[in-house]
Amino acid sequence: MTFSSLRAAKIVYKRHFRWHLHCFLSTDIVGDKPILVRDFIRSALYDPNHGYFSKMSGSVGQLESSIRFNQLQGRVAYLQRLSNLYKQHDISWFTPVELFKPWYAFGIAEAIMRTANLSIPLKIYEIGGGSGTCAKCIMDYMMLNAPAKVYNNMTYVSVEISQSLAKKQLQTVGEVQSHLSKFRVERRDATDRSGWGKMVIFHDPFSSWGKFLLPFGILSIFFASKRISLPELYNHMSPMWPTLFLSCLKLDNHVDYASKTTHGNQVQRIPHTECLAHLFYYVGNGDHEPCWVIMLEVLDNLPHDLVYSPNQVSPWMEVWLEKVKDRFVMCSQVSEVYKPIQDSLIAQCVKIIGLDEDHAAGRNRLVSAASYILSRAFPKPRRSWIPTGCLVSLNFQLLEVLHSALPKMSLIASDFSYLPEVSIPGDRAPLVSTKKHGRTTDHGNYLDAKGDADIFFPTDFWLLERIDHYCSGWSNEQKTSSSLKSVKKRRTIILDTASFMDEFGLPSKTRTRDGYNPLLDDFKNTKFYLSVPTHNIT
Repeated sequence: MTFSSLRAAKIVYKRHFRWHLHCFLSTDIVGDKPILVRDFIRSALYDPNHGYFSKMSGSVGQLESSIRFNQLQGRVAYLQRLSNLYKQHDISWFTPVELFKPWYAFGIAEAIMRTANLSIPLKIYEIGGGSGTCAKCIMDYMMLNAPAKVYNNMTYVSVEISQSLAKKQLQTVGEVQSHLSKFRVERRDATDRSGWGKMVIFHDPFSSWGKFLLPFGILSIFFASKRISLPELYNHMSPMWPTLFLSCLKLDNHVDYASKTTHGNQVQRIPHTECLAHLFYYVGNGDHEPCWVIMLEVLDNLPHDLVYSPNQVSPWMEVWLEKVKDRFVMCSQVSEVYKPIQDSLIAQCVKIIGLDEDHAAGRNRLVSAASYILSRAFPKPRRSWIPTGCLVSLNFQLLEVLHSALPKMSLIASDFSYLPEVSIPGDRAPLVSTKKHGRTTDHGNYLDAKGDADIFFPTDFWLLERIDHYCSGWSNEQKTSSSLKSVKKRRTIILDTASFMDEFGLPSKTRTRDGYNPLLDDFKNTKFYLSVPTHNIT
């Protein structure tokens, strides 16, 4: 989700909110039963039928060749070149890794080389790899700069939910023939825990082999239950029961899986009946070797929830969306419904962020009384967007899944720390944007998203750091440990893009003749987050 100068051709349409427009916008997503805001956003972005990333195959642009910045005079020439590129390609955005290739990815590769233990095979996971430019450039850098054994033994896995982008990534990386043996694409949702681990698949789970292996699968669950508590085991397994039920019915449904096969890299379709094998590796498996996880412009597209309070002191309430009929307009409309917080994922996130601290029992009574009177006299409704997509409860979400499946991972993430010109109300509110025919429209309400609009949020990196520590288990150990000092499981650092590229990249390669550097000057609202395990991880 490029911003600032990347949106030079942007035309912002400002209009008033009108309920009747939503009859055609969001009622296809909101069914007869109310849904949480995070479910609406997930569907609007990722639904296989009407989701933005599923429908908009051309949403992510790919440059045919690198921009030669040293041939541009300055900012005006760069913006003109950028405008021409958007008009030529008619796509939604160019990512920074695409605009500044190969130098942006080279900086990431250098950061990995300086930090990774190169005495063991290097393994990299990239979540949401776009057109595959980052993967190719990182592998190019390793091939040119790392010891031969590092490149020859490395593995690069792209986790991609979009089928069209998965195919494009294979094509991009395949431009260098030697990369293909080290690269594969897994078309799946990175937040699905069942996708992380060694897949054991047999064609008919109720064949003679299937009946023979089933008891061992059950025994493996009991074995795993000795390592985790029974409630935790139930929580981990409960999302699998619908899949297992479908397996028993042998419904003719399929899931897509892109991988390296004996016939080369290709996208495969796996029947749901084979998903029963997930039962055998689901609990306790994953990649327990050191690895790197790369997430570029991924956090901003994670589903968020919305909480609301009618004034400054009232408790927060979770926001639901329901479809209601309008007697004046011959169609249904979507409205918000506010309920006391009961969703465990929202409650967990509110606790981590500290939104409920204002209502703590230990608050000064005089201050509480004054705030209560002020809120009654001058009520000010509050809205806060919370990144529940980073967490896990009974649902399997990103960071918790990664820490569970890849306990020795090192993480590098980059995203926008703030977004200007956002008209949607609330703390950490998203930008909802549609780009058609080279023109960009920013929407004033998140319900305008109907599959043709991108929804992206600013990333609170301080909050990301807290969630990272929380998901690693350190926050809980800190509260329950009997020792005097609990040691953090992660070493983390937050750098703005300019600082990161000064340290690991080659800033001179993205500088124009007059000294203007779009990567350093126009991306001041972006940051890098690096998180590596400490020495005590075993």
